[in-house]
Amino acid sequence: MVAWWRRLSLRSRLTLLAVGGLAAGLAVGGAVLVAALGVTLQRSVDSEATQTGRDVARLVAEGALPEPVPVTGEQQVQVVDGQGRVLAASLNADRLVPVLHDAELAAVRGGGKRFVAGDRIGVTGPVRVVAVPAGAGGTGPPTVLVAKPMTDLQHSVQVARNILVVAFPLLIGVLAVVTWRLVGATLRPVESLRAGAAEITAAPSGRPARLPVPASHDEIQRLAVTLNDMLERLETARARQRAFVADAAHELRSPLANLRTELEVAQRLGDRTDWPEVARDLLADTQRLGRLIDDLLLLARADAPHPRVGAVEPVELGGLLRAVAEQYSGAAVPVSVAADQPAWVEGEPDGLRRVVANLVDNAVRHARTGVVLAVRPDRTELLVTVTDDGPGIPAADRERVFERFTRLDDARARDAGGAGLGLAIARDLVRRHGGSVRLADAGPGVRAEVRLPSTNVT
Repeated sequence: MVAWWRRLSLRSRLTLLAVGGLAAGLAVGGAVLVAALGVTLQRSVDSEATQTGRDVARLVAEGALPEPVPVTGEQQVQVVDGQGRVLAASLNADRLVPVLHDAELAAVRGGGKRFVAGDRIGVTGPVRVVAVPAGAGGTGPPTVLVAKPMTDLQHSVQVARNILVVAFPLLIGVLAVVTWRLVGATLRPVESLRAGAAEITAAPSGRPARLPVPASHDEIQRLAVTLNDMLERLETARARQRAFVADAAHELRSPLANLRTELEVAQRLGDRTDWPEVARDLLADTQRLGRLIDDLLLLARADAPHPRVGAVEPVELGGLLRAVAEQYSGAAVPVSVAADQPAWVEGEPDGLRRVVANLVDNAVRHARTGVVLAVRPDRTELLVTVTDDGPGIPAADRERVFERFTRLDDARARDAGGAGLGLAIARDLVRRHGGSVRLADAGPGVRAEVRLPSTNVT
């Protein structure tokens, strides 16, 4: 049964569940309706018979009971004494034999109701008998018995039952057709999403991948929007990865081409080759190639879903800035530090040192007279600045330069301009420390501002 159910389509399963639930509900409702109709009709008969019995009992109590007893409809009335003898009866009732036997009469004499066979009053089907006490009498308190045939009531209930038996299957059939069409209309956007996904799978990789979004504002529309957002992020990630691979290959090819060219020239010159000079050039290209590979590996680790974080410890930024500045003692412009008081953060010493070094590299490359490093508290953060007095960067490009392999026009020379990865690496490392970095106008020049969460260390 389970395997058969699983082989059905979602549309068929939803239709069967909906129609089955409706059928069960209608069946229960029909049964309750028929039962309620029977109970209501029976209570109506009991109420009518009781009222007739009370009217006759009042006449008995007043001594004004006519002969025969007046009745309406199919009711039959008998007035019996304490001995079970018939004292009076309606025109259509037996005047000798009471409708109830002695034991039955004794059970309902104080006021009661019961069913008896119809042959006692000459009719078919059951008969409802209602007993009403009629007050004192000479031979015992008389009792008014009102008998009402139940044939019409049973016929009414049977007609209602037959109508339901015939109408319910027709109604279920109509509901099944309507449900099938409604479920199909509801699932049509899902089929559109499936067809769109199939087209995306078969489409060329360069084609934008988007799923059709239904016009309705429901869960399926929100699902399509979410899936399109996911596809857009995946497409962006793929494009970024392709661009990264292409740029990395291009950047790696340049130093390798230089190495090959120098070796080929040296080989062609033979004994005339200045091998010490060739060795210096090869060493410079090799160092550049090594730095580029290290940067690429660092960016690859930063792109991991859960990049590894090194040992975190308190770091005094003033001392770190001075240590980095000492490494640039032989730079083309002086690098100075303005840090008067200790400034502590929690972070990776190597990572923070790499951030400052990359920013200083960029500043030294463009500065005219010098680079100044500084750190100061700024509310709950520490602000580290690297300022140069170079030509500056246009405001429109200050965010773009943090993208990987980005070099502005005045820094296109690879020997002096680097590979365009320094600022991208700096931003990734700063974000891993819970901070932010941006470029601001220093007038003249550019000021790199790094904000890091401050740590109070005593």
